[in-house]
Formats: sequence, C-alpha cells, structure tokens
Amino acid sequence: MSVHNQSLFKDTGIPDLRDAGIVLVSTEWNDAVVNELVNGCVRTLRQYGIEKMEKIKVPGAIELPFACRRYFESKRNTEKRPDAIIVFGCVIRGETPHFEYVCQAVTQGIVQLNLTLPLPVIFGVLTVNTMEQAKERIGGKHGHKGEEAAITALKMIAFNKSLF
Repeated sequence: MSVHNQSLFKDTGIPDLRDAGIVLVSTEWNDAVVNELVNGCVRTLRQYGIEKMEKIKVPGAIELPFACRRYFESKRNTEKRPDAIIVFGCVIRGETPHFEYVCQAVTQGIVQLNLTLPLPVIFGVLTVNTMEQAKERIGGKHGHKGEEAAITALKMIAFNKSLF
C-alpha cells in the first residue's frame, strides 16, 4: 500500500472477511485514472484475503447509482449477493456547469443507495479540477483513493456484520 495519509488507513479491528463478496462498479470515462483506482482497490482487498470480486463497467458517473441498484436487485436472493459495492469514477472540471451537475447527481445517488440498500456503497469517485489533481489521488501526495476505498469497504462490511 502506498500509504500517505495515515489517518485514513487505520486498519485495526478488521476481522477475517475472506468470505466477503465485493462488487467494483467503475466508469469508462477517464479510464486511465479510474483503472488505477480499481487496481489499487483490488491489490488492497487481496491483501486482506478477499477473492470474491466482480467488476462492472458503466459509461460515466451518472450511471453508477443505476448500475449499483440493478446489480443488487438482480443478486439480492442469490449466493452472489455482495457484502459491499465500491464505485469508482473521475469527474474533472471543465468550462461549463456540467461538472457541478454530474458531481451532485452521482453523490446524491450514492447517498440514496446507502440509505436504502442493506449493504454499504463506498464512494470512490474523484471530483477534481485538473488531471494533475486526479493523479495526486492515485498514489501521489494525497495517497491512493482506491486503496482507501477498499479499507472503507472492509470496515463497513465488518460494521454491518456486527449488527446481526
């Protein structure tokens, strides 16, 4: 792990979750950044023994909440029901208000999923002003947000399981 911000990487208290299943839903847009977020997440999950992972691609950030909801609904009563979903995307500010609309919509969509689904949906969407800022979040001075999303998912799975 390329740990740069220690406060986000306290992995104490994560029990053995090797049987957990996690779905990674990512965008095609800004794929060089998004693919590295996913790769960092997968590396970290494997360090904790997680092998049951499924990857899904959608065109852009707006489609992330829909894909999460539909995936969960299609697997709800099966052995493939996930213990967590992690979403990854990268929205870079442009010259129009499109950035604000997309960021607000995807954020509200993921929050709504967290309030309605019985499993955590982890927000791994970068919302940045420049490509340089995005690169700083995939192993640069701001750490690796894909690795952080993996740790967050594990902590939330453990929390969710502690309630049963």
